[in-house]
Amino acid sequence: MLDELHISDVALIRDASFAPGEGLTVITGETGAGKTALLSSLKLLAGERADTSTIREGQSELSVEGRFFLPDSPEEGDVVERRVSAAGRSRISLNGAPSSVKAVAARVGASIDLCGQHEHQRLLKPDAQLALLDAWAGDSVAGALGEYRQALAEARAAAAELDRLRELARASEVELDRARYVVDQIEAVDPKPGEYEELLSEMPRYQHAEAILRDLSLVRESLVGEGGALEALETALAAAERIADTDLSRKDDAGHLRDAFFTAEDAWSELSSYEQTIEFDPAEVLSRQDRIAAFQGLMRGFGPRMEDVWAAYEAARATICEYDNRDDLIDVAERNLGAAEDRLADCAGVLADARSEALPVFEGLVNTQMARLHMGDARIVGEWTDLPREQWGSQGSAAFQLLFAPASEVTPRPLAKIASGGELSRVMLACKVVIGDRDEAQTLVFDEIDTGVGGATAAALADVLADLAQSHQVIVVTHLAQVAVRGGVHYAVRKQGQGLPETCLDRLDGEARVREIARMLSGETSAESLAHARVLLGLGS
Repeated sequence: MLDELHISDVALIRDASFAPGEGLTVITGETGAGKTALLSSLKLLAGERADTSTIREGQSELSVEGRFFLPDSPEEGDVVERRVSAAGRSRISLNGAPSSVKAVAARVGASIDLCGQHEHQRLLKPDAQLALLDAWAGDSVAGALGEYRQALAEARAAAAELDRLRELARASEVELDRARYVVDQIEAVDPKPGEYEELLSEMPRYQHAEAILRDLSLVRESLVGEGGALEALETALAAAERIADTDLSRKDDAGHLRDAFFTAEDAWSELSSYEQTIEFDPAEVLSRQDRIAAFQGLMRGFGPRMEDVWAAYEAARATICEYDNRDDLIDVAERNLGAAEDRLADCAGVLADARSEALPVFEGLVNTQMARLHMGDARIVGEWTDLPREQWGSQGSAAFQLLFAPASEVTPRPLAKIASGGELSRVMLACKVVIGDRDEAQTLVFDEIDTGVGGATAAALADVLADLAQSHQVIVVTHLAQVAVRGGVHYAVRKQGQGLPETCLDRLDGEARVREIARMLSGETSAESLAHARVLLGLGS
């Protein structure tokens, strides 16, 4: 839900804060005072398109910041900030990190449902109508819908595989020849895994074998030749040990010479073994150079890396294998598709049954709420239309729409063709009350849902909104005192100042709220209207 909202330079709002309650929050004020700017700010945080015309006159940018508490929010809540410059640049952040409008709309926008005089047009869309039924039906439909969607995905994958194999069967000889050429070229070289890397690492030893042998001969002569270093070290070591026997303080010196002697001796042993592996063979060098060139040729043709060569080889082999076995593979793919379609049909039937079972109960509950809203004999009726298989989509195998009849003797017709704006608003409200806490949206915003409503209908509307506030955070922009007095939190929007006026947003309590209710009742704060306001607020006469 929305915890708090801070607005800067949006339309006539220079700087304002808004902190709705958990239940019903009402917003009142004179027409033109700036209530629209408040709702526009909330829409920006919900991920709607930014409009530079909403920036306050003379300012370079607007900013809106809101804190939301969602089911998986961190302890301090999710903080969204959005800035829109006069140049049209929009910046948005989530919890202090740069984000995108799409990401914020998915996380925060999904928790807010804007049900205004324009937003309720969503109710005219069949997908939105079906979503209302599914939300109310809960797990009984959600499980069947999940199974159906999985079966639909599997059927589509099976159909795509069959199409691919049939296309392969129609493949031109050029494509098949290309695959065979790739296999022939690579198999002609017959590369082994890791061979190229090993050739590269060993090549310097073969290319420079003659120079290596010369240097090894020099090492031999220097270390073990007549008067070589090892013989000299051995003589020096014997002398140092005699000194150490006489003067114990020089024992370390003898140890250092001993270490040097053994180190040199070990080095020569290793180099001597290495010498046995070196052979100066120009023919071997050429052979290895040719082998490396063959690998590099493969990489030029199918690389640029050996991993790409192996991938090209496996893909070409698979193409040839599939082509050679295409008839068998097509038979298997056709059987798989048939099985997938059978499962999909079963899942579609289960889904249709679950929805058909839920629909009459949903209709009855919504119609009951519509009657509470003094809509007379008006009613909604759900209508299913089976779709041909090629039109089955993620929502199911049948199209759905809500039909509306404003009176018992009128034949129900699609909402878009018969319902007025006020009727649509009240149908949406009735649906929301019925869905209750199964609604994905936690915050519901109603903008002037009470247009054209008065008398007993106004009181009924207030009752229904209060009921809805038991399961949702409800924010209502209203001109009805009967609705305003039901709010747990009450804000008044007023315009002040000359020239470029400023919209102020005031939280009302006590006598300030009494005066606002009195104004809504009679347009003035007379003794009679004040007394009436106190009665409505439960404060006595």
